[in-house]
Amino acid sequence: MKQIRLLLIEDNRLLREGLTVMLNKQKDINVIGTAGNGENTLAILKKYKPEILLLDLGLRSRSSLNLVRLVKKNFTGTKVIIMDLIPTQDDILIFVQAGVSGFILIDATINDFLKTIRSVAKGFQVLPTNLTGSLFSQIIESAVNELKPSALLDSVRMTKREKQVIELISDGHTNKEIAQELHLSTYTVKSHVHNILEKLALNTRVQIAKYAHDSQKKKSASDDISLLED
Repeated sequence: MKQIRLLLIEDNRLLREGLTVMLNKQKDINVIGTAGNGENTLAILKKYKPEILLLDLGLRSRSSLNLVRLVKKNFTGTKVIIMDLIPTQDDILIFVQAGVSGFILIDATINDFLKTIRSVAKGFQVLPTNLTGSLFSQIIESAVNELKPSALLDSVRMTKREKQVIELISDGHTNKEIAQELHLSTYTVKSHVHNILEKLALNTRVQIAKYAHDSQKKKSASDDISLLED
């Protein structure tokens, strides 16, 4: 039986050793090495050439994101799985764009944990189960399919009015000011903001503004959001 060659990087020693014992009990998984930080990861990867890198998102000694980028740049044959308690949507999007293939929540069942490793080894991308089927998972799928970051918003269709509200929010306007600018009631503006938050899978106005500003690095938000008639 061909074994999945796995490298584990986890700075919690107890968790690292426990995971190693559990994984090595599987006939199809071989933990070829472990480390408490990412300092020597590239050297270990060069020596062992693992199929899977199981990486703690919250490494204290080094940025996990930078490490992922280095791994994907230098070892294209190694697939990366991120472990975390509750990764934020921003974390998931950024790490998928960096080349991560899967996510495992620390409170996952053993079966889910092993299933994720085996699925990623076969070439699948695995999102946290609580995002499966959500709008955000569709946006992530676009990222997996190598859309440019500025094109991700094209996955979300907005009305012309919603686009105008997004632009005004990104400029720092309040609901009252937006209502005056667009000749709408404050209640109507609040309704548009609510719809925008749901469509973009966001929680706050600040996140809307950040989303819009990020998309303006190469062109304005109005170019990045596909329009529908009101």
